[in-house]
Amino acid sequence: MTATEAMEKTAKRDANSDPQPTVRLLLITGLSGAGRTSSLKALEDVGYEAIDNLPLSLISRLLHPLTQPGGGDSHAIAIAVDFRQKDFSAQAFDQATAPLQARDDIDLRVVFLDCDNEILARRFTETRRRHPLAEDRQAMDGIIRERQLLAPIKERADLLIDTSNLNVGELRALLAGQFRPRGDPGLAVSVLSFSYRQGLPREADLVFDVRFLANPHYVDELRPLTGRDGEVGAYIANDPACEPFLASLSNMLETLLPLYQREGKSYLTVAIGCTGGRHRSVYTAEQLTKRLGAAGHDVQVRHRDVDKR
Repeated sequence: MTATEAMEKTAKRDANSDPQPTVRLLLITGLSGAGRTSSLKALEDVGYEAIDNLPLSLISRLLHPLTQPGGGDSHAIAIAVDFRQKDFSAQAFDQATAPLQARDDIDLRVVFLDCDNEILARRFTETRRRHPLAEDRQAMDGIIRERQLLAPIKERADLLIDTSNLNVGELRALLAGQFRPRGDPGLAVSVLSFSYRQGLPREADLVFDVRFLANPHYVDELRPLTGRDGEVGAYIANDPACEPFLASLSNMLETLLPLYQREGKSYLTVAIGCTGGRHRSVYTAEQLTKRLGAAGHDVQVRHRDVDKR
């Protein structure tokens, strides 16, 4: 289902005043070693019924009694599907999910977990596990083959999560914020600082560049510190451009956040980038988090590259 089709489906349901879907279904897939098990546990902790490695052909059968009259209250189910299943493929995935996406009583979201090849290979080496598609070859051979086979699913996923730079706790927090039960109030906001040298964060919804601010890297006594240190913060705050930018950014987000929430978004990642990811982006992310928190928003901060040199 395309984004346009999904919007038309939602609008039609709203116009007809139809009841909300009785099943909220998350299909967790992606590269082996990218974090499916941790994702299932995180979703189970926020109220989902978690099922690992369910054959695609059994998904409709599982949902059938839950969507019948008298099937009880609404259900939240998370299912991990991957190449451990004998007949798993992108074509089989499409055949199993297409009928579900067309139904108004099922809210289906596909979550694709991605990760850099080298990091995946290291994870398999550290755990001494064999990649399911590598057979007797190196893990990297299986990773490359799996990435090619999963490419069509990745292109159509509702949410792509790159776990390359996420620890287990950060992955759990991201999923809990994105897919917490509908009854929970508010929009969860994650403010993320990053280094442009390390690449753009794939999970970011909004990206802001603060490389125009005064750079503490060129001050010898400030270089070893980070944007969380008071001396660095004072140096950046002394830049005449700093306060107007922070005020404008905060005001803009104050305007946008209710609009995102109105459209059904439950989790938003705001990324702040600078050259090295240690000074300006970290300080700005901390200040933005304080301002949004003081305004009553559910907000957390994460510094992706602060410890990288």
